Amino acid sequence: MIKQNESKLVKGVAYHGNRILRHVETDMRGIVKHHFNLVVHMFSHNDWDRHLKIMKEIVQITEGHGLDVWIDNWGLGGPPGDKSHFLAYSPGSHQVYSDGTVDPVRSCLNSPDFRKFTREWIDAVKEIGGKSIFWDEPHLAAKSLDNGKPKDWTCFCERCKLLFLEQYGKPMPTQFTKEVESFRVWSVVDYFREVTKYSKDKHMENIVCVMLGATFGINLATIDEIASLDTVDNIGSDPYWLGEEKVSPYEFVYKATAKNLRICEQYNKRHNIWIQGYATPSGREEEIVSATDAAYDAGARTILVWGYRGSESNDYRAENPDMTWKTVGDAMLRITERHREEKRQQSLAAVINDSNSSDN
Repeated sequence: MIKQNESKLVKGVAYHGNRILRHVETDMRGIVKHHFNLVVHMFSHNDWDRHLKIMKEIVQITEGHGLDVWIDNWGLGGPPGDKSHFLAYSPGSHQVYSDGTVDPVRSCLNSPDFRKFTREWIDAVKEIGGKSIFWDEPHLAAKSLDNGKPKDWTCFCERCKLLFLEQYGKPMPTQFTKEVESFRVWSVVDYFREVTKYSKDKHMENIVCVMLGATFGINLATIDEIASLDTVDNIGSDPYWLGEEKVSPYEFVYKATAKNLRICEQYNKRHNIWIQGYATPSGREEEIVSATDAAYDAGARTILVWGYRGSESNDYRAENPDMTWKTVGDAMLRITERHREEKRQQSLAAVINDSNSSDN
């Protein structure tokens, strides 16, 4: 077990799909009753255009219930999340695959226009009262695999090919070479180097969650690059076990959490670990409790669930949102009580040690 010396147990849940304030009020009370103390709010391009004032009120309502807030860059540059609406304004900023096809919904991270757009989004986050930005699963795309490696991958746009030529002194190949892999990682990290500095200069916290898969531009295997950025405060991952073949939820989440925490310890970063609370099949809800226990046992003290009420407002919702949400609350209560008892035991041990010292 890796101990993180966290004084506060942070329990968060992702919330999106609703912008009606009277429902937000009710939902935030329900979130408190399910033993959470943090909400991750999506702030998409659509929210920015249509709900800016509403989002400010949502942040205020959330904080008014004693809940901390992280703001998620949901779909800003494309999946995960929404499609990138920014591309309607900058059609030259699409990611391009190595086979020459254009990705219709993902923005090139090396596009100066997209980086400017991201800075403007950060300004909007500040305007709605955001203090912490949750950068959700940064990656570059791949649409096919060959022996576990991307066969057709991004980004192969003219801009990226020129940058590759400048860095390596030769044209970018269409094969997925070590140099291509390094360039993709560099592209993601360089983007975050710029945008997290911008938000940090505005006194905002930067939190990053990375994928576990080995086929994307940033993942636990290559996280050292992004973890080394002094503008990044918190590094996490989402060890979602559903869809993995014949895995124990407890073992899968424990091992991934332990690896994440080792990286955080190495770079002196805080952490965030996500528990899968969506797409839960009927009858498998108790796996959420097991997975939450595993994250806690591995040493995580910032544990979050995707998402609110089993993500019932999405097509990927749990089969039984009511039962899933009830079980999520059970899992949060379980680690809350464990944490309280550990703190009590620590306080008791300190009093006993102090008393023994005084007697001597």
